Amino acid sequence: GCGVYYPKPLHLHEHFRKMGYKEGDFPVSEKLSKEVLSLPVNPFVTEKDVEFVIGKIKEFSKK
Repeated sequence: GCGVYYPKPLHLHEHFRKMGYKEGDFPVSEKLSKEVLSLPVNPFVTEKDVEFVIGKIKEFSKK
């Protein structure tokens, strides 16, 4: 799928903490925010950028 990705779950952002949300309130969101792979996608990504990302993914997958 595709969508907006926030490295920190929304309920842990300062604005939502003021509403009383705290760590543990949304355990699935917290778990997934630590497991997602966010790839650079924008109109300015060059072929060199793509090759760099591919190289890093291959390097990581060998570990």
